[in-house]
Amino acid sequence: MTMTSGGCLCGAVRFEFAGAPLWAGYCHCESCRRATGAPVAAFIGVQQSAVSFSGEPPSVFPSSPGVERWFCGACGSPLAYVGERWPDEVHLYTASLHDPSQHPPRFHVNCREQLPWLVLGDSLPRFAVTSAEE
Repeated sequence: MTMTSGGCLCGAVRFEFAGAPLWAGYCHCESCRRATGAPVAAFIGVQQSAVSFSGEPPSVFPSSPGVERWFCGACGSPLAYVGERWPDEVHLYTASLHDPSQHPPRFHVNCREQLPWLVLGDSLPRFAVTSAEE
């Protein structure tokens, strides 16, 4: 079974999981942009029980009702999104993986919030919101 690993910039927080992620995608929402300081965020969804963290535990910021953002308390690297709407999943930032090329995004969500100057030439499916909001 394939192992995927990742962690923060300084190496204090590390994680790994076995097998394939449930999904991989881009999020264009303002909240994700602010959390990452980037024009778009890429995530993979993983069963929360399949992910193990080592080193320092991630710090947690409750960014909105029912949502936690996990990050390294030492270097500030964003690591994960956890939301009540997906109770058994952890959404790991693809860029926090040791090999982000393993799990390329397969769709875009929250495209109604996409920055007008961000032009992405892929042909991936695009959704105005996340499926839970429709």
